[in-house]
Amino acid sequence: MPFIQPFLMSASVILPPSCIGIVGGGQLGRMFALEARRSGYRVAIFTDERPGCPAGQWADAEFNAQYDDTDMLDRFLDRVDVVTAEFENIPDACLAYVEAKKTLRPSRRAIWTTQHREREKLFLREQGIACADFRIVTSYEEFEAAVGALGRPCVIKTAAFGYDGKGQKKIEANTELDGVWTDFAGQHAVVEKWVPFVCEISVVGARGTDGRMAVHGVIENIHEHHILDLSISPARVEPAVQEQALELWEAVAEGLDYIGTMAVEMFVTDSGQVLVNEIAPRPHNSGHLTLDACLSNQFQQQMRAVCGLPLGDPSQHSPAVMINLLGDLWPAELTPPDWTPVLSHPRAKLHLYGKATARARRKMGHINVVGETLEEAWESALQIKAALNPGLS
Repeated sequence: MPFIQPFLMSASVILPPSCIGIVGGGQLGRMFALEARRSGYRVAIFTDERPGCPAGQWADAEFNAQYDDTDMLDRFLDRVDVVTAEFENIPDACLAYVEAKKTLRPSRRAIWTTQHREREKLFLREQGIACADFRIVTSYEEFEAAVGALGRPCVIKTAAFGYDGKGQKKIEANTELDGVWTDFAGQHAVVEKWVPFVCEISVVGARGTDGRMAVHGVIENIHEHHILDLSISPARVEPAVQEQALELWEAVAEGLDYIGTMAVEMFVTDSGQVLVNEIAPRPHNSGHLTLDACLSNQFQQQMRAVCGLPLGDPSQHSPAVMINLLGDLWPAELTPPDWTPVLSHPRAKLHLYGKATARARRKMGHINVVGETLEEAWESALQIKAALNPGLS
């Protein structure tokens, strides 16, 4: 049964060979550019990275400047027909400048809301979307009161520019609060009640310009040092958990009036309750397995939504496991690992991001492993991971 109804093309649809602009030059922009180029679109990149960045390697044009360089932004905007953002940590002034001159999808409002933990948490509360109890704090006194109200353990997080575990600290029973506050003084922070979760999951999906939605199902995520290590799809959770997760994703997408691909990361508690942890207004690391396991992957869906096209079929045709590749795996900055264990496996796919040098905990690529069954994909992924580096198994 089709997942969407027939779609009537409108005059506002952006067709190839139009030019899609991407603000940001990392691996998400790279994979988006690959899908857009495959479909006949041209791609232009605006980034504060150096020339030859991961996304720029596949772009028709690359504009390298600081995000407040309006002269270079104008040159970029003159080249493109529509714009998307590669990641959320782009200055709001830049997004406002872009949106005033070109269609930006997802919207500045959606990115502005989700790029800042305080605004994101307040949005969830206002929408009645399940998340951990929290307090906003701007002083040591408010921090102390928040910990007293929420109890220990709890966690404090910077309101801005936090990802992969950066900018956060768990408050244990014996944690000295004044020592912790030193790293957060002078800024807004969010203190959250600790969630004793049994697993972490995410839902990656897309919402089109017509409001129709298509999701890739529920993905199970395993983290190491707060960075995604493995993603497993379909997630090994009960149907009731899957239902809650999909409903939460839809509530977030509707509340933001979202257009594009979006990921919502969630906790599953021991009682089977699902709580939203974070919102990513873009394709997501956990969704990379859709490149090899789904009829339409997360970057194709982003391209379709940004250009006003009907969404593709997100159905998963094969169980899959994704292995994140961090710079820790590289023997030296410029020396890659021996990829033979991946490339000799008939159902493993290697995706490298074109980064010039490796460093600890830097995302350098990923591996997707598909199987006839989830157990087969899982066992193969673990074998490949161990073969690449026994220390990672």
